[in-house]
Amino acid sequence: MAIAVAFSASSLPTCTVLPLQGLPGILGSPRPLQWTKKERRCRRKIGFTVTAKFDLKPPPYSLNSLEPHMSQETLEYHWGKHHRGYVENLNKQIVGTELDGMSLEDIIIVSYNKGDLLPTFNNAGQIWNHDFFWESMKPGGGGKPDGDLLELIERDFGSFEKFVEEFKSAAATQFGSGWAWLAYKANRLEVGNAVNPRPSDEDKKLVIVKSPNAVNPLVWDYSPLLTIDVWEHAYYLDFQNRRPDYISIFIEKLVSWEAVSSRLEIAKARAAEREREEERKKKEEDDKMAGGETAEVYLDNDTDDSEVE
Repeated sequence: MAIAVAFSASSLPTCTVLPLQGLPGILGSPRPLQWTKKERRCRRKIGFTVTAKFDLKPPPYSLNSLEPHMSQETLEYHWGKHHRGYVENLNKQIVGTELDGMSLEDIIIVSYNKGDLLPTFNNAGQIWNHDFFWESMKPGGGGKPDGDLLELIERDFGSFEKFVEEFKSAAATQFGSGWAWLAYKANRLEVGNAVNPRPSDEDKKLVIVKSPNAVNPLVWDYSPLLTIDVWEHAYYLDFQNRRPDYISIFIEKLVSWEAVSSRLEIAKARAAEREREEERKKKEEDDKMAGGETAEVYLDNDTDDSEVE
């Protein structure tokens, strides 16, 4: 995300002192802006604005690096046109709203609105999904993972081959436009007032899910590890309507298992940190309850005061 600081050029001549000491605070210093009285008068005349702007991130490789499995023409069209369009549209939508300045992930969660999508959701979701998709691939990809990732795949799906079969099926059967995902689920209950029991390592598992349009597993509180884009524009130039062929090439020749393994470690660390934070909050609540206990004295309202000397 880029931060833009803009001044209204037509009003600059009316101001004699520019608040230069304030700019570093906006552009990165943790120190808040401080304006003198003179500068505050100047600020009204200038028309000072700060906006957050999302940038179009390039794939982590050149546009011809995935050939012959994914052509440069496809990437120029898919990344250069579709992905760019989502970025430009979102930047227009959030200007001057409460979403301006939020992270992309926060915009996605807020605008998902528990399934009642707000106008910004599709563009925000598609930016995040495409960044994640490009980084899910690498030149010379494919093959088979190893280490903890392979162990979890074999534990949760029976074998790597069964995982591939299930992932291909999810991608092929996603009706219309959408995505298929491998995600890490930390076994959280989806009930607002429930206390989550501490899950065991076996409860934390890998799952395959598919999602329509711009929806991604972030909205279900899952940690995405791998995705394939099954919108038709992702593969039509190279495969026409042969979606299953595109899916097979993606798995066999393009997936970056190193990226997936790295994401798994981050997801596990995030889940562990959240558990520690929940335990800390629960301990604080328990301590408050224990420290707030008081003895209660009940008076017999039926006692006749005349009997007490």
